[in-house]
Amino acid sequence: MPVLVASDLDRTLIYSAAALALTMPDARAPRLLCVEVHESRPLSYLTETAAQLLTDLGDTAVFVPTTTRTRKQYQRINLPGPQPTYAICANGGHLLVDGVTDQDWHAEVQARLADECAPLAEIGEHLMATADPVWVRKHRVAEDLFAYLVVERELLPEDWVKELAAWAENLGWTVSLQGRKIYAVPKPLTKSAAVREVARRTGAHLTLAAGDSLLDADLLLAADRGWRPGHGELADADWIAPQISALPERGVLAGERIVREFLRASRPQVRPDGPQP
Repeated sequence: MPVLVASDLDRTLIYSAAALALTMPDARAPRLLCVEVHESRPLSYLTETAAQLLTDLGDTAVFVPTTTRTRKQYQRINLPGPQPTYAICANGGHLLVDGVTDQDWHAEVQARLADECAPLAEIGEHLMATADPVWVRKHRVAEDLFAYLVVERELLPEDWVKELAAWAENLGWTVSLQGRKIYAVPKPLTKSAAVREVARRTGAHLTLAAGDSLLDADLLLAADRGWRPGHGELADADWIAPQISALPERGVLAGERIVREFLRASRPQVRPDGPQP
């Protein structure tokens, strides 16, 4: 019976240069591996140690990248280890099987959204009407499923996101601020639902998960065990649950710790950090 490992990517396993949090002296900084290039520039990294651990994990468990990224954004990433059979994109809106969208799953998601929440067009119109061009850099619609803004954080009014969240709540949507992006996502569009489907298909007896944002809370709650890093929305809110471990590490070293914990929990008889005295 396999172990299923479902992990968020950005600021959980992989990190932009701005999110690395390399607070140690330069000479003690970890060696990094670039795993994403965009427009000919390196974009996302993990430590070389995390890369080796992730390779080991792919040989041990069913590793499922689980991201809010669109399929196109996800496919830019070149993670070490075996190519995952399953991947979850668009916050659960697309379940990829060997890199191809499962159309039956996508149709189920679309039907659920139509039944349970306000249409995307209404949300998009509200964002366009209320977001100030002074601090908005981009308006985006992702996979015709949800919307997000790219903003200048230092110019963003302190209460604007809270007001947006309160308005969206009544329409069946949730709001999340992650780095420079403000997401508006339908409540039924969840990573946890897609992960449960993968667990059903694989017959997994144990599900492990990790994530850093409010959009990952349902994923963590659906897992048998979960981890969150010492940064991100969940850490800022001191969010915790009985089966969740709040890690002290921040930045790229948190990503390394998370993969280490995944490997330890999926192969409890083996210590992934090497032989013990």
